[in-house]
Amino acid sequence: MKTVYWLQAGGCGGDTYSLLSSDFLDVNALFNTLNIDLLWHPSLSSLSHTSHRKMVDQITSGKIELDILVVEGAIICGPAGTGMFDTLNGRAKKELFHLLAHQAQVVVALGTCAAFGGFGVDHAIEATGLQFRKKEKGGALGAGFRAKSGLPVINLAGCPCHHDVIAGTLMALAGDTPLELDKFQRPLEWYSTMVHQGCTRNEYHEYRIEESDFGEMGCLFFHMGCAGPLVPGPCNKLLWNRHSSKPRAGVPCFGCTDPDFPRAISFFHTPNIEGIPLELPRGVNRAHYMVYKGMAAEAAPDRLKKRSSKV
Repeated sequence: MKTVYWLQAGGCGGDTYSLLSSDFLDVNALFNTLNIDLLWHPSLSSLSHTSHRKMVDQITSGKIELDILVVEGAIICGPAGTGMFDTLNGRAKKELFHLLAHQAQVVVALGTCAAFGGFGVDHAIEATGLQFRKKEKGGALGAGFRAKSGLPVINLAGCPCHHDVIAGTLMALAGDTPLELDKFQRPLEWYSTMVHQGCTRNEYHEYRIEESDFGEMGCLFFHMGCAGPLVPGPCNKLLWNRHSSKPRAGVPCFGCTDPDFPRAISFFHTPNIEGIPLELPRGVNRAHYMVYKGMAAEAAPDRLKKRSSKV
């Protein structure tokens, strides 16, 4: 049996709600199936404050073995490095986090705030990710941190993280299955392909059939801020609740799995020069892209050009 302690740090709780909305298994069934002992979860546990404090003391002293520490939300270091903007039982959560992290066999950063700092980086709350601050390695634990298993922090990026990624990671860790990580320590099982792959608007993208407003069927990358070709994630493959994704519903991908999320620009605007996006799909040569997309637009079939979904 694996033990799990789930710490809610500086975040909205959206990753918990993501897991609760999974239609694969309800949470209790999932933990029972995986033989996981959930020591604590801020929304699911019913321990008294006294019992919780006693349990935390036993974990930090080594009397209770901690296999998996899940941290949801950024580590809040403000004001002035004290961490007292975010406390638990009168204690800065960042201090509790450090104690728990150094006892855990595996540390999981759940969601983009926990992984990379998210919304609170460079603000008064002094937010940081567990082992990254945006794209800079370090974070709250430092670049060289390793859990007792020898693993760095496992980053499950997303705002929120996809429920199947959470469940799948817990399954892997419960079964001692190795997870290969990318350079930002995201499991390649779910973050090796771009959100763009699997998008139902791909053909429109290839022929540069682009939209500048909502409600149509064309590509949202060129004008509407879609980050699908720029960031990795499973959203158009696993789908949410087996049903849909942002682009399938006509909403641009916000790029929420990226360390720099949220971007300092409008979610619904693509920065460009003369219609050419400043950021191009990963690995694409700019000169080749300009030539290819111009030719593709000229070759676009009428069935794509006459795409109106409006009655």
